[in-house]
Amino acid sequence: MLETSARLLKLLSLLQTHREWSGPELAGRLGVTARTVRRDVERLRELGYQVHATAGAPGYRLGAGGDLPPLLLDDEEAVAVAVGLRTAAQGSVAGIEETSLRALAKLERVLPSRLRRRVNAVQSMTVPMTGRAPAVDPDALAAIAAACRDHETLRFDYCGAGGAVTTRVVEPHRLVATGRRWYLVAFDPGRDDWRLFRVDRVRLRTPNGPRFTPRRPPDTDLAGYASRRIAEAPYRFRGRFTVHAPAEAVAERLSPSAAAVEPLGPASCLMTAGGDSLDEMASWLVSLGVPFEVHEPPELADHLRVLAARLAGAAGGQ
Repeated sequence: MLETSARLLKLLSLLQTHREWSGPELAGRLGVTARTVRRDVERLRELGYQVHATAGAPGYRLGAGGDLPPLLLDDEEAVAVAVGLRTAAQGSVAGIEETSLRALAKLERVLPSRLRRRVNAVQSMTVPMTGRAPAVDPDALAAIAAACRDHETLRFDYCGAGGAVTTRVVEPHRLVATGRRWYLVAFDPGRDDWRLFRVDRVRLRTPNGPRFTPRRPPDTDLAGYASRRIAEAPYRFRGRFTVHAPAEAVAERLSPSAAAVEPLGPASCLMTAGGDSLDEMASWLVSLGVPFEVHEPPELADHLRVLAARLAGAAGGQ
């Protein structure tokens, strides 16, 4: 049986990882009686933790208090949090870099030396690739996420790719993060269709509009839906190709914002992408290093024949 102090820590850890526990479940995990669980819960309450009893069958859940209580993290969780904070400090959300570094400094001060070495190894051996994507306002992200959660209509001014600003009133559904940019998936009643909006181009108007009844999303795979829309929308040419390689292998070579990849079988996939020029599309298609077939655009097939003849001539062929 665990000693009292160790048992309290174990109990707190369990309450932090589960929304609700029944008394018998906790007793079984701790190897004690239900009466001992009740006493331990009272000790946690005396220490300032808000442990709520649930109605009906005796049960417990950890509530949010006025002060942030200590979090119990195992080794893997501590490393994951530290790496996540380091990434946030270099990320695409404006204004949280300094906050992330302060939180990371506090965490590293209390990490055991063995874990500090692991975190420092990741930090020192990683070179961030700084993107040119504009950072987004964290307050805007929070406001949009809350509107998605509460099913409240959003009103905002939106700057399109060409610089034109339009006023939109939409029903927000989800935020999608690509690593470089954030996008809002929303239904636009004025256009009677689903739309994808870059959050860095959104300027929110307040207050929000009325609540709405959520619609069926445009796709069960929202990440794939966003990837297809991002890969196609901004470009002059829309491309569709059969690539003779497993979808997983092709997807690893491309970012979600560059192309959408769907498996056709174990050894082939359908790739949808866009490009501003035929040369650009031909270049990254050839760089995949696997056979492919062009379905769209028809101009690309003719362009590839010209390039093939040019390359054969450069190599000394006739």
